[in-house]
Amino acid sequence: MSLIKLPQLNAETIPEKVSYELTPQAAKKWSAGIKAQDDDNGNVINIYDVIGGYEGNGNCEYVAKALNRIGNNDVVVNINSPGGSYFEGVGIYNQLSMHPGKVTVQVVGMAASAASVIAMAGDEILIGSGAFLMIHNAWCLAMGNRHDLQGVIDGLSVFDKAMADLYVQRGHLALDEVVAMMDKETWLDCTTAMKCGLATGRLEVKKRAVADDEGKQARALVDMALAQQGMSRKERRQVLSALNKNHGMPRAAEDSAKPCAGGDDFLTSASSLLNFLNK
Repeated sequence: MSLIKLPQLNAETIPEKVSYELTPQAAKKWSAGIKAQDDDNGNVINIYDVIGGYEGNGNCEYVAKALNRIGNNDVVVNINSPGGSYFEGVGIYNQLSMHPGKVTVQVVGMAASAASVIAMAGDEILIGSGAFLMIHNAWCLAMGNRHDLQGVIDGLSVFDKAMADLYVQRGHLALDEVVAMMDKETWLDCTTAMKCGLATGRLEVKKRAVADDEGKQARALVDMALAQQGMSRKERRQVLSALNKNHGMPRAAEDSAKPCAGGDDFLTSASSLLNFLNK
């Protein structure tokens, strides 16, 4: 199970009235088009999407299938993700930490929030120039009475402690230092991440940009805005599916897809929807 001893993280079932989501700051800073140049090799897993998002390669099912295909061989995990679901991130982290081969994580763009948890599963954690790790306290949307919300607060404290303990074990920082960094939401560039021990080396891999990813970021921003309006994940998926169908947006899972004629229409509709929701 990996080449180094890593802790297993526990995630309870998501309460009905709580949704662990992508943060607005991370969504806005995400450059979705950044990918590794050589990311199509057989033993590579690419996480280039929102963790636990509407579709794409940021979910447990995708990673499980990829690891099954790779078998017991070494694996490289490329990450450019703004984060998302804490629970999905923990699930992916646990899968990678139990992999019998060497796990090399390459942060080619951003590993924020839940994606930073996934990054900690690497025997090696390499971060590129211009790339970032972001650590913070668990972020959620919740609704209910005061008893419901107190339960959410208690649950968040447990998740925050689990993440802080993980960062302490992987890094060179004391617990109080990590807690302070998480409290203020800390973005770590290559040099700082290596100094803190949350990255083990500098990534020299070449990067490329994919033209259709402006739509991917727009989808993430729309999904986040709908979540803030209290819509369930299922309802948001229905809205985004309708936008994809009506305007021909390329599916996020198809990294090689080219923008179709309806791509600009989708971006226009997404922009209009965001303006309406943010009034």
